[in-house]
Parts: sequence; C-alpha cells; structure tokens
Amino acid sequence: MEVETALYIVPTPIGNLEDITLRAIRILKEVDGILAEDTRKTGILLKHLEISKPLSSYHIFNEHQTVKRIIERLHNGEKLALVSDAGTPVISDPGFLLVRECIANDIKVECLPGATAFVPALVNSGLPADKFIFEGFLPHKKGRQTRLNILAEEERTIILYESPHRLLKTLKQLGESLGTDRIALVARELTKIHEENARDTISELIKHFEAKAIKGEIVIVVEGKGK
Repeated sequence: MEVETALYIVPTPIGNLEDITLRAIRILKEVDGILAEDTRKTGILLKHLEISKPLSSYHIFNEHQTVKRIIERLHNGEKLALVSDAGTPVISDPGFLLVRECIANDIKVECLPGATAFVPALVNSGLPADKFIFEGFLPHKKGRQTRLNILAEEERTIILYESPHRLLKTLKQLGESLGTDRIALVARELTKIHEENARDTISELIKHFEAKAIKGEIVIVVEGKGK
C-alpha cells in the first residue's frame, strides 16, 4: 500500500545498522524526499539500505528558516520523511517546530516506533524503570545548577544525555548536587562493538572515566532520591 501524503518521523539506528524496522525501510523507499540532520550520515545509511532518495538538510541551525518551505512542499502533496543522525527524531534532536507546524496546518504526522538510546540504557541500569524522568541534555551554562538542584530532590530514576568531553564535568556536578554515593549507569557506544555499560556509585564512575579515553555518545542513568 502506497504511503499517504504526510510527514513521517522515521527512527534510524543508534549504532548497529541492523536496528531499523522493515516498516522504516519501506517508508524511506516510498517517500518523495528525506529531511536529514546530516545528509552525509544519512547518505551512508541509505547506501547501506540501497535506497536512493533526494536529501534535504534539516537541523537545529536552519529549522526556523526551512519549516515554511517544508510545509509548502507537504501542502503540494509531497510525502516526506524526517530522520536524525541516530535514533528517533525530535527526542533531543530538531523536529519539534516542524511537527507543531504540521499539526497547525492539518498535515498528517506519523511517527514510527524504533531505536532511541535512553530506553536500553534505562533497562541496562537495573534501576527502577516504572517511573523515570528524561532530562535530555542539561543546560551548558545558564540554568544548569538550577536543574541540578531540582534533580537532587527527584525521587524517580533520572536519565540524561551527555557528550564525551563533558562527561566527567557532569558526573562531578551530579556528585556535588545529588551525592557521590548515588548509584548510576554510564552507557556509551550503545549497540556498537565497543558498547560499555558502567554501573557504580557516582564517585567510582568518576574514577573509572578519569582513567580512560572517553568516546561515543553517552546516556547517564541515576537513581532517584530515597524516601
């Protein structure tokens, strides 16, 4: 069955290229064009999948300027897919503005289920997964300490995204605000050959990562405050 005119939110693998659904592959083959965070990275995935489609750049630095143009394309009957570099678009990635504008313009939005980094990290942590809070990336400067102070009182399991060069700084600040005895997991290179899931107290995790080179995208999972 041919896809309808719509914006399709298509999750892509976070590492292992096998982690893409059959439905996602079909949608990518049937749409008229693909909106990509990084056209070079998406091009590599499409080549692996043997899919040839026009690629357009859509990222955090150009989304305000391009949303109107994309809405016009959809109004003209094009079927478009939005992908990020890895995982599900809109989750700590550009895309929110576009989805909101599609809804405001009565354009169908269909989000496919698929890969996202925080779910396997949460499951691998061994921490309570019935209730959790996803914070994404902490503010780099303004408001950072305020968020940390709020998280210090959070009773649910806490999930953060972080970059390799900020990991130690963030772990140390989490230790200062939440206590170095909190149990946490640092997951990196998820689904890749060198995947690591390091579980320990925050203080021990700091020692662990001070002694090694840190690479790969990172998810931090921290236990909530005990009652």
